[in-house]
This record gives sequence, C-alpha cells and structure tokens, in this order.
Amino acid sequence: MTQKTRSRSRAARLALLIAVPALALTTACGGAESSDEGVASVSKAPSTEQTKDGADASKGGGPQGKSAFYDAQMKYVQCMRKEVDKDFPDPKLSGYLDWAKVDELAEKKGKGEISKGGKDGVCTDKMNDAAKLEPRRDTQKEYESMLAHAKCMRANGVSKFTNPRLQDGSVIPGGDPKPGSPEISPDSPAYKQASQACKDKLLDGLDGMQ
Repeated sequence: MTQKTRSRSRAARLALLIAVPALALTTACGGAESSDEGVASVSKAPSTEQTKDGADASKGGGPQGKSAFYDAQMKYVQCMRKEVDKDFPDPKLSGYLDWAKVDELAEKKGKGEISKGGKDGVCTDKMNDAAKLEPRRDTQKEYESMLAHAKCMRANGVSKFTNPRLQDGSVIPGGDPKPGSPEISPDSPAYKQASQACKDKLLDGLDGMQ
C-alpha cells in the first residue's frame, strides 16, 4: 500500500475518532504527556451523563450497547458495498471495522475512497451514525495500549515513532512526529516488519489510529 493510501486510511479512522469523543474522559482534566519512564494516568470517575433514552452513557453509546453498534456498522458496510465496492468486508463481531481487510481491498482495487466513506462521502452519514453508537471506552486502557504500541514500534526499528498524549480529556495518537511533512515511511520494510510485530499491542478498534 502506498504512503498516500495509508494516510487516507488513517485519516478515515481518525475521522471516526473525532466524530464522537470515543476516547474522551468522563471528567475533565488538563493535558498530560508520557515518557518511557512513566505512564500518564487519567481520572476513572464514572460518568453520570444520561442518554436521551435514559441509559448511563458510561456503558456505551446507547441502551443496546455493542449490538446496536454492530447493526449500525453493518448499515455502513451495506452502503459501501452498494455504492463503492461489493467486496467491502464485514465488521468484526465487536462492531469495529476490520481495517486490515479494508486496507487490503483499497490497495487491491486502487480505490482510496474505500477507506474514507466512499467517493464524495456517499456513506459518511452512516459511518457517523455507527460512531455515535460505539460503546464507551476505558480511556486509560486505550492510552496505555497506544503507548505500548509506540514503544514496540521504536524497539523494532522505527526510532522516530512518537508516544500518544493525553490532552484536554482525549487521547492524541502517536506516530509520525511531522504528519504534514512525513519522516516515517509506512512503505519501508522496517516499518512493515515493526507493524506486524506490534499489531497485537493495540486494542480492538485502535488499529491504524497511530
């Protein structure tokens, strides 16, 4: 997969992250950064926010939790199959898209829109609908997962791979220190080898976020 295609795919994943504050803290806190010597921590106070249906927001995006998320994701998949490519893959049982298969299909077909909601965002509304139903995540665990992944990438030869950061109640993914002027090539043999070695460090739903 070319670096340009990878960038588009990662942008699509980040769009899902931005659409709904899936990694937002349940209580506000200041920014924090990590180093290899320590792990930043965040408040784990439970949310008391209520959804319109009266469900505790700390348990997910809606009263039906993962089932509703999966069903909404399937509607997005069906839209992509109808409007973009009939071979667009099923989501995982968790409801998250299988980005490894999505990326593989995008590379095989040479269609960048496969990774970003279709041409002109034809299925973006359904992508956002699914994002709104994503079960609430444990921010601390997500952050620690990204941190472990970043450390693994550096240990496997991608020395410039940066750590994630905690900022204003959200996790900011790590990766290339200068995304606007990339210093890391996802197409290099070293990066591909490191990615394979470190893929299990990322929790479900975080693949490709950094």
